[in-house]
Amino acid sequence: MSIIFLALLACYLLSFNIEATPNFEAEALLRLRWKQSLGNQTSLQSWTPGKINEKLTTGPCMWFGIACNMAGSVTEISLPSARCNLLTGPIPSQIGTLSRLTHLNLSMNFHSGNLPLSLTNLTNLSLLCMGHNLISGELDPRLFSNWTRLEFLELQNNNFSGVIPPQIGLLTNLKQLALMNNHIFGSIPPDIGNLINLVALALSGNHLMGPIPPSLGNLSKVTVVYLHQNRLSGPLPQTIQNAKNLKDLRVFKNQLSGPVPQGLANLSSLEKLELCGNYFSGHLPPVCPIPKSLRNCKSLKRLRHHKNQLTGMLDQGFGVYPNLYYLDLSYNNLKGVLSPQWGGCRKLESLRIAGNKITGEIPSELGELNQLGLLDLSSNQIVGEIPKQLGRLSKLIILHLSDNQISGQLPSEIGGLSNLEDLDFSANRLSGQIPEQVGDCSRLRNLCLSKNYFNGTIPHTIGDPAHQGLLDLSQNRLTGDIPPQPESLSQRLTSIDLSYNELEGPLPDNNIFRHANPTAFSNNKDLCGIVEGLRPCNVTSLENGAHSIAGRKVFIIVGACLFGMLLSFAILVWFLTLFGRAELKSKSKEATTSNSGNIFSVLNFDGKIVYEDIITATNDFDDMYCIGMGGTARVYKAQMPTGHVLAIKKVWCLEGEEEEEMVETFKNEIRVLSDIRHRNIVKFYGFCSHRQHKFLIYDYIERGSLANLCWSKRVDIVRDIANALSYMHHDCTPPIIHRDISSKNVLLNSEFEACISDFGTARFLKPESSNWTAMAGTYGYVAPEIAYTMRVTQKSDDFSFGVLALEVIMGKHPAELISSLSTLEQSIELKELLDLRLPPPTVLFEKDVASVVKQALSCLHLTPNCRPTMRGVSQALLKA
Repeated sequence: MSIIFLALLACYLLSFNIEATPNFEAEALLRLRWKQSLGNQTSLQSWTPGKINEKLTTGPCMWFGIACNMAGSVTEISLPSARCNLLTGPIPSQIGTLSRLTHLNLSMNFHSGNLPLSLTNLTNLSLLCMGHNLISGELDPRLFSNWTRLEFLELQNNNFSGVIPPQIGLLTNLKQLALMNNHIFGSIPPDIGNLINLVALALSGNHLMGPIPPSLGNLSKVTVVYLHQNRLSGPLPQTIQNAKNLKDLRVFKNQLSGPVPQGLANLSSLEKLELCGNYFSGHLPPVCPIPKSLRNCKSLKRLRHHKNQLTGMLDQGFGVYPNLYYLDLSYNNLKGVLSPQWGGCRKLESLRIAGNKITGEIPSELGELNQLGLLDLSSNQIVGEIPKQLGRLSKLIILHLSDNQISGQLPSEIGGLSNLEDLDFSANRLSGQIPEQVGDCSRLRNLCLSKNYFNGTIPHTIGDPAHQGLLDLSQNRLTGDIPPQPESLSQRLTSIDLSYNELEGPLPDNNIFRHANPTAFSNNKDLCGIVEGLRPCNVTSLENGAHSIAGRKVFIIVGACLFGMLLSFAILVWFLTLFGRAELKSKSKEATTSNSGNIFSVLNFDGKIVYEDIITATNDFDDMYCIGMGGTARVYKAQMPTGHVLAIKKVWCLEGEEEEEMVETFKNEIRVLSDIRHRNIVKFYGFCSHRQHKFLIYDYIERGSLANLCWSKRVDIVRDIANALSYMHHDCTPPIIHRDISSKNVLLNSEFEACISDFGTARFLKPESSNWTAMAGTYGYVAPEIAYTMRVTQKSDDFSFGVLALEVIMGKHPAELISSLSTLEQSIELKELLDLRLPPPTVLFEKDVASVVKQALSCLHLTPNCRPTMRGVSQALLKA
């Protein structure tokens, strides 16, 4: 209907411009469709001929989204979804006949097809906004030949392909050019340097290659340049220093190389500079906040320079930056010491300088950064003690000081970090007792103090039920027994390692200890329990030793490490063969017929320990075992020796910026899935991370088909999805936002129970964070507000759920339905939304189906705060 509507609109506006006698019947039809698309609640029956004539006396200049000049000619069409509804189909070529049109805004809709060539007739056009649609095809050079008055060109977030035509340089009045997030390839034409009035240039998120043209230095008025996430190569041109008004330069995740231009130091307006994910080398320029000439850079807000080959002294000329909130210089070759003046950057929220050659002590002034949420100084050469002032950082969530030379005791003030979730002080020289105050960190998930010199007993407070995730106290000098762990903790703790200490006594009797890897308790003084390698607690150490010698069989596997893996990996495989496979063979029948075989307890901790079985089961990841493929990974079906079937998600082996993004997604999926357990979320068993193979291990789910499912099954599927989202949003701390709820990420098992999968883009929703992020999700399911807010909330998942729920009921994606959101909830009949492949639901299930539709439509409200919570949706569907 929206195609007819726009075509009729264009024809009518044309007739209005040339003052032709209007066709009243066509206008009446047009007006009715116009009102419907804008959410007017007036029913069709209320439009009497008299009212139609009354409305037409004012002409189209009074219509919503239409503006005219003093002569009555239409000059503006503004119909973005943020102000009305979602329009679909191709853009009518008739719009090109509106010769006086200056503004055309059809952004954030569902338009498809190509840009009609007739738009080249719009010679008065100054604004063209078609962003956030489904428009495809190449950018025809002829389109740019007549748009000499154009000032704003926004075509971002579409499906455009081909190259940027050099004719773009003819648009000399252009102030804003946005082509980001398309499929454009080729090089950046040097003709862009002709756009001398350009203020903002956004070409990021494409497939652009080749060098950055030096002509960019001609853009003296430009303030924003986004070239990130492409495949650009060569140096960053020295001419960039001529862009004197530049405030925001982002070229991260490309293949740029060579030195960073020293002239960047002269850009006094520069606020954001992101160069990470390239191959830059040499000395850093004296640009904020890299050493030298920093004291004059007071406007700096954010700087990201991680994973390059940058050199220099960190502490030379470092100043105080009142607006700096984010700094990442990790994994470079920076030297020097940490400056005490950093304590004056009071707005700093994230400070990462890991993986450098920083020496000296941690300045106590860092304790003044009361907004700091992340501090990562790991993998440096820092010495001295941990300043107790760090205990003042009440908003700190992540604290990583691992792999340094820090000595002394762990200060008890650490217990004051009430929001701390992740603490890693491993591989240092810390000594003394672990303070009981660590247990006061009520939100702590991961605690890693391994490879230090801690002595004394393990504090009982570490067993507080609030702790979950990782607990690693290995390779210390801890003595005494292991404090009892509540069953509530054992259900949430995913990994524990107490090996290489001097512990003794019985293991606590709960799941985390019963199912742990045997190596987690090895090399202690005298631990006992039902874990392999330990004596039973009811047998003395001497008796057990004699019994072991008489009755235990030892198998030793000697051979070269598979694919050149490290010795530790080979030892891990050895333990699998020794302790896992021998027992699994004796119980293979039991393991095959139930879901509680020992394979699960083995896989709960590390995917590496079944590496050999997975390689064998998939014939080294042969294509014949591939059951699915996506943009970053392939999924393989692996039948284990016990008969249990696993799904192996093997990520692509990529290079450069794509590898970095893939690794982050891989790690993110592990982080999220390690924290959640729900029957309607795909079951995660473990992972393997190695330079040759990175894969995730899941329970295999036979993906069922929706086509022939009855109505009761479809309602149950929607309930399953709602229950899983309710758990993620309301029962997890912090809440988890999936960000890509769509039909491709919901699997159906043999009983047609739904399980949500693919958590690579999921995010933890942290209350003290702004939660800004890059856009993610599957087009057609993404909430419209994400396009212009980029802020993650539960409401974005709610919208995606609404789309998916309607898709389950309708049997197809509800794009046309979404385009008429305003009127549907009150006037649409249920039978119009049902999958025609099925007979209508019986009276018994009609109420359930109607409830699903009602909840789905409420989740599609264009105002995010008007959408219900997923807990409310889940409860409503349960009562239906």
